[in-house]
Amino acid sequence: MAQTDEFGEELADFVRRVAELKAARSVPADDLPTVLDAAIFELDHVAGQLWPWYESLSSTGPSGVASVDRQEQQLLKALFQRVPVPVALVDRETVVRRLNFAATSFTGVRAGYATGRPLTGFLAHADRAAFRSQAAAVARGEGDRSLTVHLQQQPAVPVRATLTALRPSGEPRTAVLVVLQPADSRVPSPERVPGPVPTLTETTRHAALMDLVDAMTTALLSGPVGDPSGVLERAAGVLHGRFADWVVADVAGAARLSRTTVLAPSDSVEEARGVAAQDPAACPLVVEAARGGSTALPVRPEDPDAFGRDTSGAPILVRANVTSLLCVPLTTSPGPVQGVLTLFRSGARRAFSMAEAQAMDMMSRHLSLAMSAPART
Repeated sequence: MAQTDEFGEELADFVRRVAELKAARSVPADDLPTVLDAAIFELDHVAGQLWPWYESLSSTGPSGVASVDRQEQQLLKALFQRVPVPVALVDRETVVRRLNFAATSFTGVRAGYATGRPLTGFLAHADRAAFRSQAAAVARGEGDRSLTVHLQQQPAVPVRATLTALRPSGEPRTAVLVVLQPADSRVPSPERVPGPVPTLTETTRHAALMDLVDAMTTALLSGPVGDPSGVLERAAGVLHGRFADWVVADVAGAARLSRTTVLAPSDSVEEARGVAAQDPAACPLVVEAARGGSTALPVRPEDPDAFGRDTSGAPILVRANVTSLLCVPLTTSPGPVQGVLTLFRSGARRAFSMAEAQAMDMMSRHLSLAMSAPART
């Protein structure tokens, strides 16, 4: 039964990857050879792995499950946590199951935050697809792999990731053990890990955020209030370019959301028309923000349809080459959602950080107050 379940999960993973390849048809023509290579790789995987596996399951019965020694399992868990090398245990989709103490110090990500999230979300965009593909291959039993990646928080520092398959006791699925090490130096010991002293880059980013908040406050106080569409248009002008490549504003009316503002890069005029013509009700992220009143901060969005599709049927996130986004409801607590502001960053631009999301959350409350304030006479 365990082998049957594992085959079903592998088949489901294959179906999801095929769906991603279908969505990737909208990428520029120069990138299509890469998509074609990936499609050929998946077809080869079906012919060489899935079909023989299916034949084997059809001719043999279910295998038994070995008993688990609890004491030995606890010992192995303790060794995993205390080993002085950054180690992560992920599944075939790179979702983190465990992160040891050394890995939390090395990546700067708390274990509680990382658990349940894809490890690829903490990597640079250029490394994400390769890491996912290698992890899937290791989980399929195709041998250990090693590749160089870059952490999102330190994109200039190369990190060597070594992947090996691991079958936890009593579990039907194969996991992947990931060991992280600097590509050009040894892992620093815990005693030598520097304290949280802000770097020049962090200080500069903080100053830029304060300048942005100041510019937003000035724009809201110097213009008319009580006109939701006008307030959002001024706010979008402040955010566009300096903070986000795309700014999309939707106002909540009596019956439904209406799109009022779309600001895009100068070379994305056609894509901007498609976004402007889109019904906000067809954007799952916008609808969820309007209903739940909570901010969404997906880095390297997993679902290409999270922001819906344009009139040609292509996913907007793929057409706009979105690498990270912020979807912020405009509301004061307590109170209804008055609109939704969505910000895109695309290409090689750095992904939105938690600090930027927090600053945007503060500005969204100021925006909501300006939208709901009575008009001046």
